[in-house]
Amino acid sequence: MNKPYKQKVSVSLDEDVIAEIKELAENDDRSFSQYINLVLKEHIAKIKGMEE
Repeated sequence: MNKPYKQKVSVSLDEDVIAEIKELAENDDRSFSQYINLVLKEHIAKIKGMEE
């Protein structure tokens, strides 16, 4: 099974958000990008669940 295709994007984040995500990612043994992807997927699933 192939991994999902990843696409590079550029976003601007607040410094405090970056610091928190870096710390949370490190504590979860994930890269910064992996952690952001995880958080966004969970948020999208939560929002979609609220729509039903």
